[in-house]
Amino acid sequence: MPGQVWLIAGGPGESRASFYGILPTLRQAFPGFDLIVPDHRGTGFSPRMCPTEEAVGSPGGASLAGAEWGTCFQHLNQHPSHTRQFSQTNAAHDLKLLLERTPSKGKTYVYGVSYGTQLVLRTVALGARADGLVPDSLVPMQDDATADLSRRSLVTDRVGRGLLADCERRVSCGRHIGEPIEPLYRRVLAGAEQDPSLLANVPGKDLKRFFGALLDFPEAARQIPHMLKELDEGTDERLKKVVEEVQRKAATLGGFPQSPPPTPLVILISGSESDLQRGRTQETVQREEAGLLFTSSIPGHLVGNPIPLYERDDWFARLPERLPPTPVIHGTRDAKTPYDAAQRHSAALRKAGPVTLYTQQEGGHFVLWADRSCSTEEVMQFVLGADAPTRCVSVSSHD
Repeated sequence: MPGQVWLIAGGPGESRASFYGILPTLRQAFPGFDLIVPDHRGTGFSPRMCPTEEAVGSPGGASLAGAEWGTCFQHLNQHPSHTRQFSQTNAAHDLKLLLERTPSKGKTYVYGVSYGTQLVLRTVALGARADGLVPDSLVPMQDDATADLSRRSLVTDRVGRGLLADCERRVSCGRHIGEPIEPLYRRVLAGAEQDPSLLANVPGKDLKRFFGALLDFPEAARQIPHMLKELDEGTDERLKKVVEEVQRKAATLGGFPQSPPPTPLVILISGSESDLQRGRTQETVQREEAGLLFTSSIPGHLVGNPIPLYERDDWFARLPERLPPTPVIHGTRDAKTPYDAAQRHSAALRKAGPVTLYTQQEGGHFVLWADRSCSTEEVMQFVLGADAPTRCVSVSSHD
C-alpha cells in the first residue's frame, strides 16, 4: 500500500457515514491507499453532547425527538463546562493525536470537505504533520466578514443569480425562457402568495429556500429557469422530477443509524466559530431575505442560541505556520463555501506552503460528490505523482 488517507467529514456534525456513498469515487481518487474515516468529537458513534437523548437506541434515534429537546438543552445549560469540551480546538487535538498514534507505511494525506477543511487546518496549526492536504470546498477564513454563516443567504442569492444570468447569456436557454428571468421569478412568487397550492410539491413550501438548497446539485440547479417557466404556466411536472432526482442523490450521503447530524453540536460550533454577527434577531434576518431570490436556513438558525456558546480561543482565525503541498478543489457555483472566499483563503495559505486552487467550472459544494469527473483525476494525480495519467484538465489558479 502506498500509504493512508484520512477522510474528515464536514458539517459541523456530519459523521463518517457521509462518505460511505462515495467510497468508489474515493478509491478512484486515492488508489491503493488505506482510507481511514474517523468520527470527530460529538459526531456519528463518538460520544455526543447529549449521550442519552442522542443515543441510537433512544426514541428519536440519533436525532432529538419530543421531550428529548428539553432535557438535552437543559443539561447543556446546567453544565457549560461539559458543553465547552466539544469545541473545535478540542476536536482538532483529537485528530492530531489520532494522526500521531496511528502507524503508517508510506505517505499520509488528509482529505477534508467543507467544515472538515476548517478542522483540518486547525489541526495542522496545532502542529499535526501530513505529506499533503486535500481540501474539498474550502471554507472562508474565519474572520472573512463577507462569507461567514450569518451571510449564508446573501452568498446563496449571489450564486443563484449568477446561475440565472448564465441562462440568459446562453442562446438556447434564454430563448426557451423567452423573457428576463428575475421578473418571471418574482411573478411566480407573487402568484404563490395568492395561490399557495402552486407550491404544493415544493419541499418546505418555500421556493426561495428550495432553490437555494438546489444549488448543491449542479445538474438539478440548471433546471431552475425551466421550472420557473413551467410554474408560471401553472404546471410543476419538471419540479416533481427534479425533487425525486435530488432526493435520490441526497440519500447517498445518509441513511445509516449514525447519519443524523447532532443538532447541539451544530449549534455550538456554528455559533461559536462561524457567526460574525451575533445578536441578530429573526426580524433582522427576515428583512435581509425579503428581497432575495435564493435563501438559506442557516442565518435563521443562528438566532437565539438555546445553549451556551464558548469563547473563541487563540486558534480562532489563525492560519497554519507551515503547510504541506495542498491542492484545493472548489466549484465556482458553491453556495455554501463561496468560490471568491476560497480564492482569498488559498492566497493567504500560500504564505505557509504550496497551495494550488483547482477550479471545477459550474461545480457545486462537495466537489468529489457533486462534480467528480475531473476533480477525481486531479486528486489522483496529486497523490500518485506528476506522472500519473489524467484525461482532463481543471483550471488551476495561483492568484
